[in-house]
Amino acid sequence: MKQVRFANNNNNNSSSSSSSSSSSSSSSSVSAVLSNSDPADATKHQDNLGPQLKLLPLNDQIRELQTIIRDKTTSRGDFVFCADRLIRLVVEEGLNQLPYSECTVTTPTGYKYEGVKFERGNCGVSIMRSGEAMEQGLRDCCRSIRIGKILIQSDEETQKAKVYYAKFPPDVYRRKVLLMYPILSTGNTVIEAVRVLIEHRVQPRHIILLSLFSTPHGAKSIIQEFPDITILTTEVHPVAPTHFGQRYFGTD
Repeated sequence: MKQVRFANNNNNNSSSSSSSSSSSSSSSSVSAVLSNSDPADATKHQDNLGPQLKLLPLNDQIRELQTIIRDKTTSRGDFVFCADRLIRLVVEEGLNQLPYSECTVTTPTGYKYEGVKFERGNCGVSIMRSGEAMEQGLRDCCRSIRIGKILIQSDEETQKAKVYYAKFPPDVYRRKVLLMYPILSTGNTVIEAVRVLIEHRVQPRHIILLSLFSTPHGAKSIIQEFPDITILTTEVHPVAPTHFGQRYFGTD
């Protein structure tokens, strides 16, 4: 299976000329097109950034969801539906990163079953506004989980991230935190959010960042600042779908 990536459309080969000859836009420049790369390219950034960066195993289902979300012609209804599906997959895998303990239960037939149960003391924290898109996916998996919020915006002149609002469970420092933010572009917003959590005595090793898409720069910036944090995402690519929040909430 090959990873989908962007490549410059600077070649005019015969295989593409037949499909583009009927298009009136064939003379216009196109900045990027989708193409396939070697499978090893999909894990290149993961290897460079170490075990703190975890990628969901790529399959055709995830690849299709990524494609639909990136497609500018996708309707908002389809966008939200596919985004919710991808969010659910990321949340499910994020729960796999939480600690658990072994337990024994009795089945209705009287047999003993050796199973596991998650340890208590987890919570979610969404970085507003786009992070709120992931809250329902987390609640669908953990119906009683507590969710905090952080509002961070960039200054228009300095582009520096500034915290405007933060509300967490009072015992957040005792919990494992699932930090939710769909798109990691520069990483500045997440770095500021983690700093706020640290101010509330949360240890970075107890933070699992759940995202859908990340750039290499964004992931690297976060891991360099907080080497103990865990980042879980579906893709690391230089071009991130930064339109996600606007499309999801219908403000584009």
